[in-house]
Amino acid sequence: MGTPLQDQQAQNGAIFETAKVSVPITYGNNEQAWQAASTGVALCDRSHWGRLRVTDADRLRFLHNQTTNQIQLLQPGQGCDTVFVNSTGRTLDLATAYVQAEAVLLLISPGQATPLSQWMDRYIFFADKVHITDVTDATVTFTLLGPESAALLKQLGFEDLTEAPHASHQTVAIQGVETLVAVGGGLSTPGFTLIAASDQGAALWQILVSAGSVPMGEQVWQQLRIEQGRPAPGTELTDAYNPLEAGLWHTISFDKGCYIGQETIARLNTYQGVKQQLWGLQLSTAVVAGTPLLLEGEKVGVLTSWVETPEGPKGLGYIRTKAGGKGLQVTAGEATATVVDIPFASRGYLDN
Repeated sequence: MGTPLQDQQAQNGAIFETAKVSVPITYGNNEQAWQAASTGVALCDRSHWGRLRVTDADRLRFLHNQTTNQIQLLQPGQGCDTVFVNSTGRTLDLATAYVQAEAVLLLISPGQATPLSQWMDRYIFFADKVHITDVTDATVTFTLLGPESAALLKQLGFEDLTEAPHASHQTVAIQGVETLVAVGGGLSTPGFTLIAASDQGAALWQILVSAGSVPMGEQVWQQLRIEQGRPAPGTELTDAYNPLEAGLWHTISFDKGCYIGQETIARLNTYQGVKQQLWGLQLSTAVVAGTPLLLEGEKVGVLTSWVETPEGPKGLGYIRTKAGGKGLQVTAGEATATVVDIPFASRGYLDN
């Protein structure tokens, strides 16, 4: 027996692989779910992602000084994507911050709640009025993905956020379930993120399925993540890379004051010093992550992730800026790889 949510998902055909991840791996409908995310609306359980609630009087100032984006000016109901970096500007995690009246709720990558909480705790000093609570187990997170996501919410009586900026959010009752509904589903595909109490997870899931969304497992999420270029901790987000290299320029404010790692990131932008960039790769055959990317026998990068998709194997990898970008042909082990653009990425001066 699993949780009530897992039992409900099992009725929808969910297959779990609990040794690795607590959410469904697949519903046996991967191609249907892939198509739903492209042309309809897919429903993905992201409850294994971390959720940290930051409270007390200094919460905005503290997070502003800890991350790359302009958090201190945000008002309740607003939000943004932002990156936690270390003192040398290397990436720790990509997070979404939802500013509420009494707290900031951080949605962070799977497995990052404890290390990121411990990291921030190092910078809370005696006079700081900041409190961090891990609410991962107390909440669930679902994502609606696809061009019909807004229509599904409208069908459920909710439409106020359909034209709002990314990470804008409201807390509403969806058929009696109190739910934070936020613009953006974590990918470049149109979508929404929904966060509710754990004991309401099964009810909210069934409401969304009954409204017409197609359940989507972790396998398809990873296909979409890699196809669209969202970097992940342990692969694209490590202490070997900075957020400019990872294509996360949209998460960085170059006008804000000092924050951890700011000097390095500002210098890379000012002096145009980004030496490598994250790109998508269309692969001729499967290749293991970590395989060097070669151009005329010379190493120009590394494959960081790969996955089988309905359109063949695809990957992500860092490639030396001077070697080229979109359209470049490289080799990865026995495979040939064509460099393709990734819609999640933003590249600042490199786009000019």
